[in-house]
Amino acid sequence: MARHLITSALPYINGIKHLGNMVGSMLPADVYSRYLRQRGHEVLYICATDEHGTPAELAAKEQGVPVDEFCASAHDAQKAVYDGFALAFDYFGRSSSPQNTEITQHFARRLNENGFIEERAIRQVYSPADGRFLPDRYVEGTCPHCGYDKARGDQCENCTRVLDPTDLIEPRSAISGSTDLEVRETKHLFLLQSKLQHEVEEWVARHEEEWPQLAASIARKWLNEGLHDRAITRDLDWGVPVPADTWPDLAAEGKVFYVWFDAPIEYIGATKEWADQDPENRDWKSWWYDADATVRYTEFMAKDNVPFHTVMFPATELGVREPWKKVDYVKAFNWLTYYGGKFSTSQKRGVFTDQALDILPADYWRYFLIANAPESDDSSFTWEHFTATVNKDLADTLGNFVNRVLSFSKKRFGEAVPAGGEPGEAETRLGTEIATLLAEYEAQMEALQFRKAAAALRALWSAGNSYLEEKAPWLEIKTDKDGAALTLRTAMNLIHLYAVVSEPFIPGTAAAMRQAFSLEEDTATWITPDEARALTTVAAGTPFAVPPVLFAKLTDDDLDAYKERFGGEPQPA
Repeated sequence: MARHLITSALPYINGIKHLGNMVGSMLPADVYSRYLRQRGHEVLYICATDEHGTPAELAAKEQGVPVDEFCASAHDAQKAVYDGFALAFDYFGRSSSPQNTEITQHFARRLNENGFIEERAIRQVYSPADGRFLPDRYVEGTCPHCGYDKARGDQCENCTRVLDPTDLIEPRSAISGSTDLEVRETKHLFLLQSKLQHEVEEWVARHEEEWPQLAASIARKWLNEGLHDRAITRDLDWGVPVPADTWPDLAAEGKVFYVWFDAPIEYIGATKEWADQDPENRDWKSWWYDADATVRYTEFMAKDNVPFHTVMFPATELGVREPWKKVDYVKAFNWLTYYGGKFSTSQKRGVFTDQALDILPADYWRYFLIANAPESDDSSFTWEHFTATVNKDLADTLGNFVNRVLSFSKKRFGEAVPAGGEPGEAETRLGTEIATLLAEYEAQMEALQFRKAAAALRALWSAGNSYLEEKAPWLEIKTDKDGAALTLRTAMNLIHLYAVVSEPFIPGTAAAMRQAFSLEEDTATWITPDEARALTTVAAGTPFAVPPVLFAKLTDDDLDAYKERFGGEPQPA
C-alpha cells in the first residue's frame, strides 16, 4: 500500500472562507483522504492557516488588536467551521508556528549558500502619510491588464496576473487610502528563479502528462513566459524574520519573508508540528525529507494557486539541493461562481461556510459541492440548483429509500431484518449492477474525478430505488410474504452498502445509516464489488432501528428565504 501525503491550499487567515474556497481545495482533499483510508492506505492529510502577509496586519488593525492575537482567534474560528464540515485533517496547523519559522529560515540559508538568493537595492513604494514602505498588498489600484480597480500590488484578483505595486494605475495606500506615494530605494532578498528555470522545466516535464490539463497548462504557461527573479522579503511587522546570522543588516531593519515564500514551506512545518506532539510515534521526515518511493504526494488547489505550487515552490525545493519531497499530482480546480459572479472573501459576496452550516447540516453542502465541483470549467452556484439537487438526490433518491424500506419492514415484520426466501433472478441482476456501479465509483475516485464519482454514487442509490419499484414489496406482501421479506432484506443490505461507500461524501449521514443496524462485528472499512454482489452482510435477524429523516426536502419558501438573505444574483463587483 502507498503512503499518501495530501495537502490542500492553505486558507488565508483574514476571515471565514466562502463555498468556492471549500470546494476548490479542502473538501475534495478530505473526500479523497477518507476514501484512501477506507481502502487501507496510510494517509497524512495536512493543512494550516496561512497567517503572514499584509491582509493579516490590515485585518488586525481594523479590529484594533495585536496581529498575533487576531491570528490565534481567527485560526480557532476557521478550525471550528472545518470541524463543522467534518474535514478529517490529520493536522491543521499555523504558518506562524516556530516549526515553520525554523524550516523557512533553513531553506533561505541553503538557497543562499547555493547561490540562489541575492540582496538587491530596489525602488519601492513609500507612503509619507503612513511613515513606512508599503509591501505589495498594502498598495491598491487599477490593474493595467484588465482595468479592475481593486487590484493589489502583488496580483490582480480579477484576471490573476502577477503584478508589482509600481505596475498599478492610480495606486493608493491600503492603510490610509493616501495617493501621496513616493518611490524610494530599499534593500530586499531575491530568489533567483531565472537560474532555476531549466531545472523546473525538466521537473514539470516529468509530471505534466499525468497532471490534469488545467494544472499542466498553467505551469507550462508560466514556464513559457520565463521565470523571473522575485523579491522574497517584505517590510512588515508580522512574518518569518530574516535570520540575523545570515543577513544582519536586513534583520536589523525588521525584514520578514514574503508570505508566498514561507506559506508552501508550512506544509512541512505543519507536519513537524504534528510530529512534535507525539515524537516517539511520529516521524515527519519520513514524509518530507528523503521520503521513499511509497510516499505519493497529492495537492488540491484552485487555479489561482497553481503557479506557486507547480513552478515557484518546486524552484525553491530544487534550489535547496536537499531531498525534499515534491508534489506528484496537482488536482487543480476552476472557480465556483455565485450566479455567474465571483465569490469574494474580501468583498463578502456569496455564501460563506459558517453561514452555510447555520442553514443546513454539512452533508447537504458536501454532496452538492462535490457533485458540482468545478473540474473541467467554472461552475455556478444558484439556490435553484442547490435546492433541486438536495431534493432529488439526497431527499428522494437516498433518504426516502432508507426511510421507506426500514419503516415498512418495521411495520410488517418487526424490528429485526426479515429472513424471506432465497435470492432470485431480480437479486442476481441487482448484484451484478451494483458490482458494476461500485467498480465505476472506485475507478473515478482513484482518478480524482469527483463529479463522475458523485454520478456513480448517485447511480448506486438509484439502482436501489429501481429494484424496490420493480419488486414493490408493499404489493408483494399481499401474495408472497417470503418474497417481500427477501426484497426488504436485500434493500437493507443496500442501505448498509450505501453507508460504507457514501462515507467520503456524506460522513454524518453514512454513520447514521450504518448505526441503524446492530452489527457488533461490523468492522469493514470498505465493500469491494465482488463482496457487494452478494448483498448478504446484514443477515436475517439483525436488529435495526429507523433513523430520523436523513435529508429534509427544501420547499419553495426555503428557496425564497435563501434568495432574500443572500441575493439571487451576483452583487456588483
